[in-house]
Amino acid sequence: MVPLSWYLMLSAALFAIGLFGALARRNAVGVLIGIGFMLNAANINFIAFWRYGNPLLMTGQIFAIFVITVAAAEAAVGLALFIAIYRLRGTVNLEEVDLLQG
Repeated sequence: MVPLSWYLMLSAALFAIGLFGALARRNAVGVLIGIGFMLNAANINFIAFWRYGNPLLMTGQIFAIFVITVAAAEAAVGLALFIAIYRLRGTVNLEEVDLLQG
């Protein structure tokens, strides 16, 4: 059986990779992928704490399903916005996109 600390280290590493990707990337799609990594790290934590806590309560699984749903909606809306920005500006580089200027 894998100890809880291994799941927590995996989740922390995945969250750190996602945070770095969201803060260091200039491409909007890369930022969206980094946010997805951070949401998956939260899911790993929910499932791990559910597994090693009280498995009769389904709270960890319910939270994980809720986060997966939110992540799917975030990805769909984010990609739709990025496609619209690309059609309007011709780039998805976050430093080149200035939506306040016409």
